[in-house]
Amino acid sequence: MRACVQRVAEACVTVEGEVCGQIAQGLLVLLGVGERDTDADLRWMVQKILHLRIFPDDDDLMNRSVLQSGGQLLVVSQFTLYGNCQKGRRPSFVEAATPEKAEAYYEQFLALTAAEGASVASGQFRANMDVALVNTGPVTIWIDSQSDR
Repeated sequence: MRACVQRVAEACVTVEGEVCGQIAQGLLVLLGVGERDTDADLRWMVQKILHLRIFPDDDDLMNRSVLQSGGQLLVVSQFTLYGNCQKGRRPSFVEAATPEKAEAYYEQFLALTAAEGASVASGQFRANMDVALVNTGPVTIWIDSQSDR
């Protein structure tokens, strides 16, 4: 799994002009599922994101997780994180999971993060979405379950 995680003051996702997910302070998680991903990758990614210490403590050091800071998650499915631009001018997405597998893992990610006590909002799978955010810091972290472990 791959995730682009952004610390935000607020974020919102709309589909056809209608808000389908919105958060105040927390994390915007753009989440991609790969064809080789397993349940172990899913569980690892949930724990990594929920406990990633990128929120400021009382000394303004990045020592708190989204859970410790009382933040929320907005999770948006993003298969294009698997775009490979090595050859040609058009990205190849052959490493991305099939839509069926990706949707199942996306839904499990939402359920597992909520089960851990996170307040979670989401985009709409397979929809053309518009995402708006205010990135604070800015803090943007790239996480790949296949290479970061």
